[in-house]
Formats: sequence, C-alpha cells, structure tokens
Amino acid sequence: MTSTRQQRPATTGPLIQPNAENLYRVTPADLPLSCPMPGMHLWNSHPKVYLPIEQTGRAKCPYCGAVYELVAAPRS
Repeated sequence: MTSTRQQRPATTGPLIQPNAENLYRVTPADLPLSCPMPGMHLWNSHPKVYLPIEQTGRAKCPYCGAVYELVAAPRS
C-alpha cells in the first residue's frame, strides 16, 4: 500500500516552542495548516490536528486555543 500524502521538508531553523503564543501568522506556504506546526517541538505538545483556515483566514486549535491567521505571502 502506498501513501499519496506529501512529506513536508524538514525545517532548517531552530525549533519553535509550541503553544507559546496565542496568535500565529501563517502564509499559504504553511498549508495545509496543522497544530502543532512543522518546526515546533512535539514532545510536550498535544496530538497533531489539521485546521481549516482557507475559507475564513482564521482558525483556532481545539486543544491549545492557539489562533492562526492567514496572511499574504511576502512578495519577492
């Protein structure tokens, strides 16, 4: 059985402490959005949950209450 799910690239920067902030600003590059996000420490966090942010531009994690806001990607 093969999986069609794509793997996200490993982060190269320092890990982010999960649930340390109440508001996280994310870009379309972060989709699909999950809490905790890739690049966060996972050992002391809650189970991963995917959050529907595409239609409203905001989502709240049911586990930790973190709010995510979708912002436009920076133009290069």
